[in-house]
Amino acid sequence: MTIRVGCGYDVHQLVPGRKLVLGGVEIPHDRGLRGHSDADVLAHALCDAILGAIGEGDLGQHFPDTDPHFRGISSLTLLAEVVALARARGFAIGNADATVLAERPPLAPHLQDMVEHLAKVLQTEVGRVNVKAKRGEGVGFVGRQEGIAAYAVVTVQEIPAAHEPEE
Repeated sequence: MTIRVGCGYDVHQLVPGRKLVLGGVEIPHDRGLRGHSDADVLAHALCDAILGAIGEGDLGQHFPDTDPHFRGISSLTLLAEVVALARARGFAIGNADATVLAERPPLAPHLQDMVEHLAKVLQTEVGRVNVKAKRGEGVGFVGRQEGIAAYAVVTVQEIPAAHEPEE
């Protein structure tokens, strides 16, 4: 069985007047992430990790921010399309591990909801998805609360071909 690994990263600026969505979960906060879609950095990092694992470029190649069709779209919709592409290439998600970097708001109360949303879209078991949250401790753009970033590592495994009955 072939197993491949991909890594992904995304970052978006925090701005007033936008909803904060991470892992498909709307999180109460006075600011949200600026972007063409809903700017869900966690879902975007996972998309890039999957695309990397299957050798299919990156998120911007598949869903350019110049295309009005993707304006305001849920990043979980994009993630579902990336998972469908992986399956069309003969791969299923093995596991996913991600870290979200955000000074505020506190993300710990929302992590399990994120995992459950993502596992459903990734078409895998909850136990194969892990999301962690880390603060910037006052350092850098995360620490200054200027933006939120996410890193993700994903394994994909080859879907066994259906065996033809022997004659």
